[in-house]
Amino acid sequence: MGEHETTSLDGSDGSRNRQMVEAIEDFAEHQSLVLGRSPATVKSYRSDLLDMAEHIPTFTQFTINKLRSWLGRSVAQGKARSTLARRTAAVRAFSKWALRRGHISADAAARLATPKLGRNLPSVLTADDAESVVTRPLAADGPAEPEALRDAAMLELLYATGMRVAELCGLDLGDVDLDRGHARVTGKGNKQRVVPFGASAADAVKQWLAHGRSPLVSANTTGDAYQALFLGARGGRIDQRQVRRIVDKIAAETGTGDLTPHGLRHSAATHLLEGGADLRVVQELLGHSSLQTTQLYTHVSAERLKEVFKQAHPRA
Repeated sequence: MGEHETTSLDGSDGSRNRQMVEAIEDFAEHQSLVLGRSPATVKSYRSDLLDMAEHIPTFTQFTINKLRSWLGRSVAQGKARSTLARRTAAVRAFSKWALRRGHISADAAARLATPKLGRNLPSVLTADDAESVVTRPLAADGPAEPEALRDAAMLELLYATGMRVAELCGLDLGDVDLDRGHARVTGKGNKQRVVPFGASAADAVKQWLAHGRSPLVSANTTGDAYQALFLGARGGRIDQRQVRRIVDKIAAETGTGDLTPHGLRHSAATHLLEGGADLRVVQELLGHSSLQTTQLYTHVSAERLKEVFKQAHPRA
């Protein structure tokens, strides 16, 4: 019998036990089908727990001390604090689930401390830089290529709505109402919200649909991709990696530094708050479950105010 086929609860150190692996797979399925966690979250939790199972191969070894040792090893490996926090969340959820399923007799992870994350203020574009970014795809002379029309529409929507890149990629044709100027977005936990956008974004999407999308339709545009608002060069639904590459390219061309799709989201939120938008309205727009998350942008605005003061005030 191979090392991964051991069924004894005692198992041997350094190998993942079949019972543990099967439990992790069942847990991942429960997270996805019952709790409705996003595919990205389920994938991360599963990966974290399989890593844990290399260090803790059996449920009899699933103790607070062993869990702390595993997290300590993660620290020694130089894992980011955000990764440590996610691993802690994953093992806590798994421990509760394992207790309910009878795999363990006590919640071993209940006293596992969550690593404190540093608060990094996100970089924010100026309004002029944001304008340069969203207009860049169509800045060239001559007829616009289909990809340029698509890129312009995507950038306009990202900045206008503050939606996440995964939400942008998930948009279907029926999710966007150009006459009313809003989009139905499916966010984390499959929660839906309606986000408004202005005339510039609406015009960009109209141009993409009228002149850009059809040339990119191909034999690959079937099933799910057939309904997708944005297509990749090969005709399938565009994915997050492609969008990030496009934003990287635009950032290089406009000299806006290490811009990411999330940077456009940060910029949209900050510019709204600086323009006088209510914090709870911005919370709803961004799809934050907690107002505390949205409040980060008030700190960003304060930092930007300090920078402007230092640059402009004669007594600074």
